[in-house]
Amino acid sequence: MMRLLTGTDNDDSYSFNFVPHSVDAFGSTVLVEGCDQDREIFWIHAWTVNSQGIITQVREYFNTSLTVTRFGVNSSKSVSITSLHCPSLWESTLSNRVGKSVPGLVLAI
Repeated sequence: MMRLLTGTDNDDSYSFNFVPHSVDAFGSTVLVEGCDQDREIFWIHAWTVNSQGIITQVREYFNTSLTVTRFGVNSSKSVSITSLHCPSLWESTLSNRVGKSVPGLVLAI
């Protein structure tokens, strides 16, 4: 798998094209969504970027529907159980194009 992802594998039958469909940023998180039309595979990369623009963390999802939400903490000093409102900031769109059921994940930032 490493040779496939790094491009060092010379066997074209296992080649994978990373073609970006969209790029969105939310603070230090950058989301890139794309697909390999020939293999009917879609992917999402979630990059964490520091203040110098260096990628410090990469999360990669294949054939998975992803919803990104902002997770907030109430600044109230009282101790109580309350429901949290986590608005959806971004949702993957390419999962519908593959035409098959895929797992869904929520990424809280």
